[in-house]
Amino acid sequence: MIQQGFYKPHDAWVGDVIPWEEDGVFHLFYLHESRLVPKEGMPWHRVVSENVIDFRETGEAIASGGLQSADFNVYTGSIVRDPDGVHHAFYTGQNPAHTGADGLALQLVMHATSRDGMQTWTRHAADTFGATAGYETADWRDPYVFWDEDAQLWRMLITARHAQGPARRRGVIAQCTSSDLENWKPAPPFWDPRRYIAHECPEVFQWGDWWYLVYSEFSEAFTTRYRMARSLAGPWIAPEYDSLDGRAFYAAKSAARDGRRFFFGWIASREGGNDDGAWQWAGTMSVLEAEQREDGTLAFHPAHELRDTFAEPVRTSLSGVHLSAPGGYVDMLTQEDAPNAVRIVARFTIAENTSECGVLLRASVDGDEGYSLRLEPKRGRLVFDRWPRRSTGAEQWQISGDVPHAIELERPVALVPGVHELEVIVDGDICVATVDNSTVMSTRLYDRPTGRIGVFAGEGEVTITEFSVAMRAAATAAPLPDAELVGARS
Repeated sequence: MIQQGFYKPHDAWVGDVIPWEEDGVFHLFYLHESRLVPKEGMPWHRVVSENVIDFRETGEAIASGGLQSADFNVYTGSIVRDPDGVHHAFYTGQNPAHTGADGLALQLVMHATSRDGMQTWTRHAADTFGATAGYETADWRDPYVFWDEDAQLWRMLITARHAQGPARRRGVIAQCTSSDLENWKPAPPFWDPRRYIAHECPEVFQWGDWWYLVYSEFSEAFTTRYRMARSLAGPWIAPEYDSLDGRAFYAAKSAARDGRRFFFGWIASREGGNDDGAWQWAGTMSVLEAEQREDGTLAFHPAHELRDTFAEPVRTSLSGVHLSAPGGYVDMLTQEDAPNAVRIVARFTIAENTSECGVLLRASVDGDEGYSLRLEPKRGRLVFDRWPRRSTGAEQWQISGDVPHAIELERPVALVPGVHELEVIVDGDICVATVDNSTVMSTRLYDRPTGRIGVFAGEGEVTITEFSVAMRAAATAAPLPDAELVGARS
């Protein structure tokens, strides 16, 4: 199946993406995770795209250095081009067999260059360096290099950890500087909040009058976040809504073109390819676009290029439906299963004091089983839920029903009474939901590959002023008849 707007190599997975834009083309280097046992060493691969929906694999870019090499694993880094047109790749080298004084595998910053337009790369072993004084040697990774025009030098941001302090609060973005991209000198930390285990895959960029620091929070949250400042010196402030997506979308880094900024991350797969499986490292590449508001804060949503791939309307009659459930629950579903790849846009007018409303996906005929994307105005959040949940035993109460939803799939969003839009893009096992074109939550749908779609409300009233469905098939789409309004289901 071709998933436009998403990318996964054959028999492998996309890890951290290292984006580089040049001459209108996005060069998307990524960690190629084969999940083979025993490990064969992590290489960088590269895909290219002109439109952020079609991706062409060019193959291995920087190979594993080999079983004995310090860069047996070629981990995350960055690309820059110097004034002479030479491309420089800075990356993390790691080999489980090479350990430091603490017995943990060393992480090193390593350097390679390309003089043929990023087709081949030459390693420069002499430029390798490890953690500087005061930092753990096993956490020295994800070098992000950029040119500081004001200071007239190159800066390198590095994911690091202080050697001392509470174990869960040693995370720091370390910094080195250089005038020649070969010799690097330690500098004071770029950002030192004394929070979390680590701040992975850091990057900074300027957009108008604002600077942005983006990092992936390595903690129990596993979330990509951003901070804002008026200068590189900070202070870095946290906006009210500071994350790009939820738990399933990670390690996003960005590239800009024509005044637009795109974030390239990966939607994690789940172990065993089922809804109860643990989240795995690496998955399917996914792209979000950022919009800059007047106050400098960022809104995130799928790019219009992805939305435009869903061009064939599927007729329903859910637009204009009024759902009233003052003390209960009511829903309405189509009478036929939805296409495997579909885009849904639902606009809800939410009455005051309404507890919940949203969209049902791949639901059973009676709506009792399936997935739901639920807007909860009283709690100010979008959540992802499913039923049935995992059974933990044979007795009626032995089911994971003692949680309100999939806990790690929750997104804060302002839901004052009035009109709100919920967009849902489903493509195979991938689901990307967006509220009001600004708040995104991505996830996987494994256990139910087919089913109905619908709308629902609980303890309140909503009017669905728009409910449009579109698919990718070229043929004229058949209508999806809608069921009778069903109430009294909880």
